Amino acid sequence: MVPLAKWEQPLRILFVTSEMAPFSKTGGLGDVSGALPRQLLAAGEDVRVLVPWYGRPDGARLQHRADIYLPFSGEKLAILSHSEHPEWLFLRHPDFERAGTPYQNPAGEDWPDNAQRFARLCRAAVEIAQGRVAELFWQADLVHVNDWQTGLVPYLLDLEARVGAARPRTLLTIHNLAYQGRFAPTVLEPLHLPAADFHPEGTELYGSFSFLKAGLVYADHLSTVSPTYAQEIQRPEFGMGLDGLLRARSHALSGILNGIDAEHWNPAADPYLPAHYSADDLQGKAICKARLQQELGLFPDPGVPVLGMISRLVEQKGSDLVLALAPELLKRGLQLVILGSGERALEQRLRELGSIHRGQMAARIGFDEALSHRIEAGADIFLMPSRFEPCGLNQMYSLRYGTVPIVHETGGLADTVVDVDGSVTRPGNGFVFRPAQVDALRTAILRAERYFHQPALWRELQARGMGEDHSWRSAALAYRDLYGSIV
Repeated sequence: MVPLAKWEQPLRILFVTSEMAPFSKTGGLGDVSGALPRQLLAAGEDVRVLVPWYGRPDGARLQHRADIYLPFSGEKLAILSHSEHPEWLFLRHPDFERAGTPYQNPAGEDWPDNAQRFARLCRAAVEIAQGRVAELFWQADLVHVNDWQTGLVPYLLDLEARVGAARPRTLLTIHNLAYQGRFAPTVLEPLHLPAADFHPEGTELYGSFSFLKAGLVYADHLSTVSPTYAQEIQRPEFGMGLDGLLRARSHALSGILNGIDAEHWNPAADPYLPAHYSADDLQGKAICKARLQQELGLFPDPGVPVLGMISRLVEQKGSDLVLALAPELLKRGLQLVILGSGERALEQRLRELGSIHRGQMAARIGFDEALSHRIEAGADIFLMPSRFEPCGLNQMYSLRYGTVPIVHETGGLADTVVDVDGSVTRPGNGFVFRPAQVDALRTAILRAERYFHQPALWRELQARGMGEDHSWRSAALAYRDLYGSIV
């Protein structure tokens, strides 16, 4: 990325998020939070990241940096910083350090006090942004918040401005509009929020108080993680009840496609792989496929297409479409590898299919970072039949790893994957289908299978995807330009 010129002043940016890889991650937000601030720092911007500390490994490298006293409650919270990356600030409170995910208990149920937990994060962010944490010696020009968990920040800063306080500008990025942080209005009093703003033009969303809507209404600018998704969420079928508000704020809504960490996801140097390879030499990919088949108990056959899928097992991701089609695909002789977790019924169906079709299908419930890399490298085809997908990252990982993606035409999938048979303006790099139905997915898989059995065409398709640049470079430049326009 182009660094700042000598005469340019770096922007002081507070990036507030509920998860950040490698310390915490449930999906794409964690990846974005781990990559985008690094790119901005490399470009010369003055960035701080604030994220809860969930008590995961690597705690030995954290040190006490400051204390924050929250307004109204007077609660004292500790700020930790990383010994190697002092720009990373971790908010410590016992209510964040629990078994389960950042948002749910081990049984998959939302923590009942999520409103209080993430309100603490938002209050702490405001104290830092306003320069009221003396030990940090820092104040923000712009606060970049992400999804519902940080949606209160623009609202809280707006409340301060109403009583004459200066405040930084704010940007809210929507990573997934489906998660809205909705709570009963009874949370207003314990969160010390004014009831006067609880109305349809304010923080109310169909009778509930919504962290996300508060951010959408009061942030200076909004963004989403792909240009297509920015358009889709202004329509009722994708707007999740907020399309009217988003249409009204369309003048302040941008779509910037996420990037991927090209160092972490690099088949030429990936430490998780049994062999390395590149677009110029794909021999290592064949080794990765053979070893994946061996690892997962699949029949060792290089001539059979291996279909991979790494996903949350929920309806949004189209997992049910793949499971409905699986018996037919396996009957054709294809092999199927699925890694993920989610709805209990889908997990159980996945286990059953994997047990019935040993040697042709492997199912792994849960999250396994190393295995996800080996699936991306060892599979021939990657399935992403999401009904909606704000951006998606696995299709970009797949392109980089020479694993040809099959995607539903939506959101960031439509922005990154071009159908090999359907475009006259851009060379194809995968297979695109619509609508999100079993028949359309079947047709796309059969098309991909025909290409797979034409080795020269398949290698050309692999090399084309591997030659594309989906790194964070261009996305970070776009965010830096957006920050400048907001400030």
